Amino acid sequence: MKGGRRDQFFFCLIEHFEEDNRWFLRSLLQVKDEDGLTGDEAIRTWIEKFKVKQMVLDFPLSQPACATCLIDCPGSNNCPEPSVVEVRRQMEGILEQDELLRKENPKKYEQDRNSEDLFDYNRNFDSRLATNYMLTRAFKRRLKKGFIPYWNRALDFWVWSHYYNQLLEIFNLSFDSFGSTSLMVQSRFSYLRRHFPEYLSLFEANGPTVLIGLLRAGIIVKNDLHTLGDIELSLDARIDIIRKIEKGLNIFVYDHDFELLVRNPRAFDSFLLAIAGQNKLLGLNAKLPDWTRPQEVNFIAPLFSDLGETPETD
Repeated sequence: MKGGRRDQFFFCLIEHFEEDNRWFLRSLLQVKDEDGLTGDEAIRTWIEKFKVKQMVLDFPLSQPACATCLIDCPGSNNCPEPSVVEVRRQMEGILEQDELLRKENPKKYEQDRNSEDLFDYNRNFDSRLATNYMLTRAFKRRLKKGFIPYWNRALDFWVWSHYYNQLLEIFNLSFDSFGSTSLMVQSRFSYLRRHFPEYLSLFEANGPTVLIGLLRAGIIVKNDLHTLGDIELSLDARIDIIRKIEKGLNIFVYDHDFELLVRNPRAFDSFLLAIAGQNKLLGLNAKLPDWTRPQEVNFIAPLFSDLGETPETD
């Protein structure tokens, strides 16, 4: 849903059919204002028509700590909010440990860090946190910029710790909760949310981190992601990635939907959110630490594996 008021949004519905023990892409809705039905009404109608119970979105469902704080503010650098305190404690500890390594043996430090910059996460990633490996130059610069409680959520630091280097290397971007989310879309969603059925559960995911999850699981390869960013090769890249997702995650996509997923990047992004939701239903997503406020952010960080099993039910 990121974008402006007139942007066309896509909602992608996948369902599990027990008889075949297989997932199907059942509906792919392009949301736009049309005669007799506004985009907002179309979203609500689609949810009610298919009785959608879980929906994954690509923008924040929670606010940064400052947005809900009622105390007499001592300034962002002295913020007493527990999640902010914990994030800064961890960031400072990581930088202090890195500086200690540098001072102990500067030459070896640079040699080791050069090796770490070449680390192949596709082959070697084992869910390590930033505290478990030497800082790359890029991640060290990110930590030195600090944490801003009116701009960042504690979740941001968790995502940086697990995905920062690959997000930068592959997609040339960082994860910042409100870096690409407009106030207009947040206001629109706040309105829409009041009209959603009570049984609908909402979650947040991020397309690039979903792709990285597929890469780490060996479902796709790094070249798929590099060609995805090439204007001339992006269509072929989406074809290859969707085919591999179909095979690796046991999802069937009908031909007419397949063509739309390939030709429209927004539809493709919506499909990525849908498979993040599948991962959540199967209980395979990473568990967030308490200091990220997991019940508020409802963020899905997929850990893809064999998805041929029957999903959990409520």
